Amino acid sequence: MSESSNDFGRLNKPRSKKLNTKVDFTAMVSISFLLIIFFMVTIELAKPKSMSLGLPDTGGDITCGISCGPRPDRVITILLDDNNKIITYQGLLEYPDDKPKTLSYGKEGIRKELLTKNKMITEQLGDRDRGAIVIIKPSKNSNFGNLVSILDEMAITNIQTYNVVNYFTPGENNLLAMH
Repeated sequence: MSESSNDFGRLNKPRSKKLNTKVDFTAMVSISFLLIIFFMVTIELAKPKSMSLGLPDTGGDITCGISCGPRPDRVITILLDDNNKIITYQGLLEYPDDKPKTLSYGKEGIRKELLTKNKMITEQLGDRDRGAIVIIKPSKNSNFGNLVSILDEMAITNIQTYNVVNYFTPGENNLLAMH
């Protein structure tokens, strides 16, 4: 009987329970996604960024050994003055293609002039993509509304190449004083 008590003791010996361990990886997955997004953003921000510089085409005319700029007959200069006055000329002021004109805003004024000049320039060059180059020069006497109106005219007439400049040559100052 003593043996049986020993066997009984061995059979009733408490065994360690094997527990099923479950690990919750939800937090680790969240952190992993945050780290992936962080590294993707930092890699994208570390790439060098550049902006294309759109310079006017010279039109193949090279007169000084290097490219001297656009052909003067493509350039239309618009001078904005007070009292909604617009003075425009094509080419260089010293050698204009036309006499300087005083125009008004609207359909029969500057818009008509820009449309006819742009059409004439594109027909001369034979290239639809290369039209007029407009230089807009607001004077100190012009107001902001005039500048906005002339920029609207650029969009309406579909002239792609234009620039706003605040530099006046002495000849342009004389032209504004005369008109």
